[in-house]
Amino acid sequence: MQDAPDLHDAERTILDLLARRDPGKTICPSDAARALGGDEGFRPLMPLVREAAGALVSAGRLEVTQRGEPVDLATARGAIRLRLRRRSPPEG
Repeated sequence: MQDAPDLHDAERTILDLLARRDPGKTICPSDAARALGGDEGFRPLMPLVREAAGALVSAGRLEVTQRGEPVDLATARGAIRLRLRRRSPPEG
C-alpha cells in the first residue's frame, strides 16, 4: 500500500506540473490533486494541495490567480489557478 501524499509531495507536484507548462501558464489545483491521487481519489487531496499552494506563495515561488489576476489565496472564493511567480527583471 502506498503512503498518503504529504505537503512536500503536493508542493513538488505543483512545481513539476508548472515546469512542464510554458512560462506564465497556469494549472488548476485539481490538476495537482489528480496527479497525486488519480481521477477517483483526488477530491480528499484538495485541502492538501491548497495548503501546499499557500506554502509556495509564502516562499515567493507561486501566484494564485482568478481571471488572470493575482489574488490572496486566503480570501479567494471560487475557481483559482496556480502559476509560477514571475521573476522581476534585475535593476540597473
